Amino acid sequence: MFIDNFLNAWSPRALGILRIVTGFLFLQHGSMKLLGFPYDARFADTPIASLDGIAGLLQLPGGCLILLGLFTRPVAFLLSGEMAVAYFIAHASQGHVLSPALNHGEPAVFYCFIFLYLVFAGPGAWSVDAWVGRTFRRPVAPESS
Repeated sequence: MFIDNFLNAWSPRALGILRIVTGFLFLQHGSMKLLGFPYDARFADTPIASLDGIAGLLQLPGGCLILLGLFTRPVAFLLSGEMAVAYFIAHASQGHVLSPALNHGEPAVFYCFIFLYLVFAGPGAWSVDAWVGRTFRRPVAPESS
């Protein structure tokens, strides 16, 4: 009973940590493509009007918004879709559609489902959404008699 209460109390914080870490890691994919940092030779001089450039335009600001917990649900919905499309275009097309371990699509699948989870779970603790009251209802004061 104690452990259940403890874990339930910390659940929003664990969700917040998952969101923050995911957003931080995801925005790096966009910054590689758009800003060249961290440097990856595969994305050197990525044209904006390419699939990688368009992905970067979603990943950099989307990752920042997820990290901050701002507009979490709609942004997570958009990014989940982006990762599903990325999986089918870049990974499943190489074969082994049902085996991401073989087509190197595991990160795309993980991001897709983490973002999909955030659509339903919300941002968790330590988010701008929660701070401004967009996500959680404010408690209703009991009626006095």
